[in-house]
Amino acid sequence: MPKTRRVIIIILDSVGIGELPDAESFGDQGSNTLVNTARAVGGLRLPNLEALGLGKIFPIQGLRDDLPSRAFYGKMAEASNAKDTTTGHWEIAGLLTQEPFPTYPGGFPAEVIEKFTKTVGRPILGNKPASGTEIIKELGEKHIKTGYPIVYTSADSVFQIAACETVVPVEELYEMCKRARGILTGRHNVARVIARPFIMSQGQYIRTPRRKDFSIPPPAPTLLDIAKEKGLDVVAIGKIGDIYAHRGITVERPTGSNKEGIEETLAWIKKDLKGIIFTNLIDFDMKYGHRNDPEGYARCLEEFDLRLPEILGSLKEEDLLCITADHGCDPTTPSTDHSREFVPLLVYGPALGKPKSLGLRESFSDMGATIAEALELPPLRYGKSFYKELFD
Repeated sequence: MPKTRRVIIIILDSVGIGELPDAESFGDQGSNTLVNTARAVGGLRLPNLEALGLGKIFPIQGLRDDLPSRAFYGKMAEASNAKDTTTGHWEIAGLLTQEPFPTYPGGFPAEVIEKFTKTVGRPILGNKPASGTEIIKELGEKHIKTGYPIVYTSADSVFQIAACETVVPVEELYEMCKRARGILTGRHNVARVIARPFIMSQGQYIRTPRRKDFSIPPPAPTLLDIAKEKGLDVVAIGKIGDIYAHRGITVERPTGSNKEGIEETLAWIKKDLKGIIFTNLIDFDMKYGHRNDPEGYARCLEEFDLRLPEILGSLKEEDLLCITADHGCDPTTPSTDHSREFVPLLVYGPALGKPKSLGLRESFSDMGATIAEALELPPLRYGKSFYKELFD
């Protein structure tokens, strides 16, 4: 069995592939991000993902399921009791979350808001669940007149603060987020505090790429911590650094789009390093899933598919590529929030055996366990490795 020198993980943020058995308890019955998006646009055109075996995981309009697969394929269930970004990524890296992070469907309680307004020295606007683009449209004018920050949440465990960059400088917005992070502890220990800067341009409110997440740290060592401790490189591209609270990482490369994320990934694949390149491509979720835009979602998938040959062509013999997601965000349902779904699993490597189905994995952590074995790291606390199956 040849040694694996590097593992490249690409998270297609929110690209789910069908509701989990308990989806109804999350209000997500009927959700299937890939299948419903394909149906809404009359079929997806993803020849490169199709060649890797995406159509074999679940019937998807536009994708054939009778072609020989270039990659190992399957799907993974989320064992943690949630459907948010942080939980999904942590589970991929070997941590299960039994107690979900707190959410606030009725907005944040007075005790939280009073502490926040006192520490930032001004009132707030909003304090309700909302789409980020919609709440800026609703309250942007009042915010610009008053300078009051817009606070909102979603079905995720997030405390989001939006402010116009010409009214509240970005560094001041970041400081507000740090203060909120200090307040949100104990039973209000939300997964992420998120800075959401925007600008006014030609009468439109436009969110800028200077978003910043202030996450709680993982409660135990993750795959990234273990890899770094063993002297391996851990390159975090996109919002990976934020999600893991900047822990277990040797290099961070924040990005503002899928295009930037892919370019950074390609650049780091071409470098001589040993360890993990971990990329999150956020556009699927942020730009299209939460905005219920299946046409945009489909276009975004097709744009990634066009770049896939470059990624595959850059891999070295001893590389392992894992493509998956962290949750769903079906753009065709009435909800604008994440959906409780299986995620696709595609594993490719020039030195691997004959591709086949990896079946249904019971936890995202199976992927982390596989990567740990591939890189000869100690076993993770959770997850069942399928590394040997890649060479049968």
